[in-house]
Amino acid sequence: MHHPQKNYAFIDSQNLNLAIRAQGWKLDFRRFRVHIQDKYHVQKAYLFIGYINGNQSLYTMLQDAGFTCIFKPTLQYKDGTTKGNCDAELVLWSMIDFKEYEKAVIVSGDGDFNCLVDYLLKEKKLECVLIPDQHRFSGLLKFKKFRPYLRYMNDLRERLSTKERAP
Repeated sequence: MHHPQKNYAFIDSQNLNLAIRAQGWKLDFRRFRVHIQDKYHVQKAYLFIGYINGNQSLYTMLQDAGFTCIFKPTLQYKDGTTKGNCDAELVLWSMIDFKEYEKAVIVSGDGDFNCLVDYLLKEKKLECVLIPDQHRFSGLLKFKKFRPYLRYMNDLRERLSTKERAP
């Protein structure tokens, strides 16, 4: 009897959100969660996100959509920008749960994950790297050995974008 794969997704929310918005659309996270479950057999989806007071409704929506949110404290700068880089947390959690999943889906175009992708590939634990924008991602993920594992979200706009509700 064939058992469904037990895959986990590790999602760099900042990279995902900024890359999708730069293409002129907004991701429907509920649809995205269903998509990665159906296409990549993702049973658990970790979403790494900076924590900002006042965004509780966003965090609740993400959790209701089926994501396990891992929060990083953010820093507010004098110029009004906020920084909450979650790269280390993503790598750490992928190792904490290493024995729990069959394959990992890494959602990011950030080259800082080159070492993680390389390790997962060597350990035969890489399902794919889901890159939000195939035209703008790190050259560190473009190595020949990674190419068969690269997937892109550019063509998913129609299926995964938020639909404006009529008034």
